[in-house]
Amino acid sequence: MQTGVQAESRQTDVMDPDRANALAVALGLGRGVDAGDALPPFFHQIYFWEAQPPGLLGRDGHPRVGTGLIPDLGLPRRMWAGGALHFHARLRAGHMAEKRSRVADVTLKQGRSGPLGFVTLAHEIWQGGQLCLTERQDLVYREDAAPEAEAPIPPMARNDEETRRAMAFSTTLLFRYSALTFNGHRIHYDIDYARAVEGYGGLVVHGPLLAQGLLLMAEDAAPVRAFTFRATAPLMHDEAATLCRCGQDMWVRGPDGRQCMVATVEH
Repeated sequence: MQTGVQAESRQTDVMDPDRANALAVALGLGRGVDAGDALPPFFHQIYFWEAQPPGLLGRDGHPRVGTGLIPDLGLPRRMWAGGALHFHARLRAGHMAEKRSRVADVTLKQGRSGPLGFVTLAHEIWQGGQLCLTERQDLVYREDAAPEAEAPIPPMARNDEETRRAMAFSTTLLFRYSALTFNGHRIHYDIDYARAVEGYGGLVVHGPLLAQGLLLMAEDAAPVRAFTFRATAPLMHDEAATLCRCGQDMWVRGPDGRQCMVATVEH
């Protein structure tokens, strides 16, 4: 790994209830969060910002690889492929918390479309001397697609759900979620970049935003203890999604029936 890459990092943040309320409003939840209240699951994504000056950003708007935890693998396209969360105790709004992060694994493989770099980050969030959350974050890095390359055929989603929920997106929602998570990835708000540079059909809905929708759906049934998810196909901003559940299995189905995400939940 290059000079400048950190083995681990620590950040602190007061879990501002106003920020949580802003996300709740953006998602149309219609409920308030006061200081001392338990945060909804996955809301920790809007805290612990990694703010970097323009000179330390990559072409995609993310912090440049090789300067933080992420090594430079020579692969320019980044995707959040999935992750796993274990909720040991609920984080509380308005209280100081510490996030401890490290690189758990870096692997290079040869895929059908070229080389792939897999980076696994391990996070812990502590509050009041207690471990509240452990998280695995799976990132994939790949080459730019050749202009003549055919898009991969996505898998088709199941149709045996016991419960379902529709979720629509707009450019405003994607912008708000990017702002609240301090995610500068241009595929979520710069449509020219998303199409011309990364080869998408439009603005890409954040993988964590889809996971957030599934988690909130699961939380309506009972408090969530563990959640694992994997992205399988991108969803564009002008496409509605169907959030589905059958037992412990959850998934996101696109309007054409393709599978965009699969997940497993434990209560």
